[in-house]
Amino acid sequence: MTTPEPTEQTVIPAAKYDQIEEALCAVYDPEISVDIVNLGLVYDLTFDDEGVLIISMTLTSAGCPLTDMIEDDIAQALDGIVDGFRVNWVWMPPWGPERITDEGRDMMRALGFAI
Repeated sequence: MTTPEPTEQTVIPAAKYDQIEEALCAVYDPEISVDIVNLGLVYDLTFDDEGVLIISMTLTSAGCPLTDMIEDDIAQALDGIVDGFRVNWVWMPPWGPERITDEGRDMMRALGFAI
């Protein structure tokens, strides 16, 4: 994936970025029960030239059949925060456990994962 060069239209102001990221923390990977931000699934957040939020993200497994469920959860989490969004599913670089945040690791340990 090539991330577009930031322009005035694609750069997200810090306060808005934090609001979006916080909302996405309410979206959980249905198989692992850790949110998509702390699990390290969200690679990038930008706005396109029309003001649509582009969420570049991956999954723990390319064969995951739950993309529709995750997109529905994202839509609910972002309702009232952005006018529209699109998920750009990214497979390179592949997800790995090194992308999990410290908070995500704590969540996984609390669920019984040895990480």
